[in-house]
Amino acid sequence: MGEDQLNHSDDKVKATELFDSGKLLGELGDFKASIEKLEKAADLFSRHRDHKMYIRCLTLNLRMFAEMEDKKSINLVKERLYDYVTREKIELSSKTYYTLALSATLRNENTQALEYLEKALALALAEDSKEDMCYAIHGLAAVYRSLGRLEDSLKEIYNLRVFFQVLKLPDLEISSQILNGYILVNLKRHEEALEVFWKAFEALKAQKNVYTYVSLLFAMAYTYTEAGEMDLARTYVRLARQMADPDNFVFLYRCIEELETRIAGKSESNFDLVFNSTSNSVVERKKGKIDFKNQFILLDMLKLFLRNPGEVYSKENLVKVVWKQEYDPSVHDNKIYVTIKRLRQLIEPDFDKPRYIYRAKNGYYLNRNAKVSIEH
Repeated sequence: MGEDQLNHSDDKVKATELFDSGKLLGELGDFKASIEKLEKAADLFSRHRDHKMYIRCLTLNLRMFAEMEDKKSINLVKERLYDYVTREKIELSSKTYYTLALSATLRNENTQALEYLEKALALALAEDSKEDMCYAIHGLAAVYRSLGRLEDSLKEIYNLRVFFQVLKLPDLEISSQILNGYILVNLKRHEEALEVFWKAFEALKAQKNVYTYVSLLFAMAYTYTEAGEMDLARTYVRLARQMADPDNFVFLYRCIEELETRIAGKSESNFDLVFNSTSNSVVERKKGKIDFKNQFILLDMLKLFLRNPGEVYSKENLVKVVWKQEYDPSVHDNKIYVTIKRLRQLIEPDFDKPRYIYRAKNGYYLNRNAKVSIEH
């Protein structure tokens, strides 16, 4: 073996070692050290025209520059990629278009990113590269969400699930689960989102990725906030802040602080139900303000329950107070049943599992454990 071949072999080993240690440092959350290692690896890969690994280094660094909100470096990566492709006279691959799309999304150029991703997917399909297909599809799902095309985004996520049944890409699979959860939150499907995030937590146990772990804690806090579960939101956002490194996780740490401020401002979250007697308005912890739309019978019945949580009101009492009539079973039994049902539909977060209006042997009552505030 000649000296040039030995040097090439040594460089390849060194570049791979630098890449592996840089990737590990990134997963542990030390972005600055990771970027330094990956830059050295990229130089070696570039010297020996290993295009695929050179682009992988740039892609990983792009993500970390984005998290550190280093816009100057993001633009430099794009310029380096263009210069490299021109200098080496290489055809743009699916991975190259994916990296260009990532750079475009980081500059909020989503229309441009969409064009790059469509080209990335077309090339991946032409070459039958399933891994490249997965990255392109994931990118499309992310851009669709940014453009507000939530149903399209969800379809791409479902397409990815099919690939993940036969293809092992753990990092991308967890990333797609987090994206899936956020799409579901945007669609107000909070319970489904939480289920997806919990699955991501289970998958993450084998990965030991600190940044992704903190991102998931934040995602849970955000989802609980959107669902009105402020106590749980506080718990998860506190855990996220304690684990986040503000020097490396610049963007995420700022999001955590903003969410903490938002949660702190939700004073009504101390109560399950808040009734304002002046405006006749009702706020439920999860559902927010409830519009009774001039349904005064329902409002009168709720006010009766709110005044005395735990007290059972017989059918006779309900008819006398709410309808100002004498109780007649043939007239009022069905009327009471229908009214209770409609009231539950308005105020219960989960109609099939009521937490406020309960039925007793001889009537109905408001859960005595419900935290109620009556404001004047």
